[in-house]
Amino acid sequence: MVGTFLETERLTLRRITAADADLLVELDSDPAVMRYLTGGVPTSRERVETHFLPRMLAHAERGHGYGFFLAHEKASGEFLGWFHLRPDPDGPADEPELGYRLRQAAWGKGYATEGSLALVEKAFTELGAKRVFATTMAVNSGSRRVMEKAGLRYARTFFADWADPIEGSEHGEVEYSVDRSEWRK
Repeated sequence: MVGTFLETERLTLRRITAADADLLVELDSDPAVMRYLTGGVPTSRERVETHFLPRMLAHAERGHGYGFFLAHEKASGEFLGWFHLRPDPDGPADEPELGYRLRQAAWGKGYATEGSLALVEKAFTELGAKRVFATTMAVNSGSRRVMEKAGLRYARTFFADWADPIEGSEHGEVEYSVDRSEWRK
């Protein structure tokens, strides 16, 4: 695949481009995919094109090898979703956040774990990361399992001040992380 950033046994990850708006809109139109992000409310095309896509593209422009990556199944070329590995805007450049959003058809097949494991390895072996972290709603047990399978461990529970809280937010958010020395073990 042209522009491949990373390959795993079953996945090809490439940087997101401006031409990917349709795929992002499709992904964010599924209420189940958006359950732990917006309470199931789809993201409008306008919001994808004017807000999310420019932010996603900006990470690649910052360098360091971090950014947002579309995931496709190697065998079929089918679009599965996206992953990100990027520093928090207010955090250290060598402590990227891992994230993922996959279509329902890709759930339960190990793709999120496979992509996450590969990105954590790349962060430590090629990108100079000291620590990788991920966050999700405390009630999102599926995402928490992926984080654990990717080698991240529970670090803390915190409560964010959301303008429009969704069901489950009263239980807080959780952060999982792994640092380079823990990962080598």
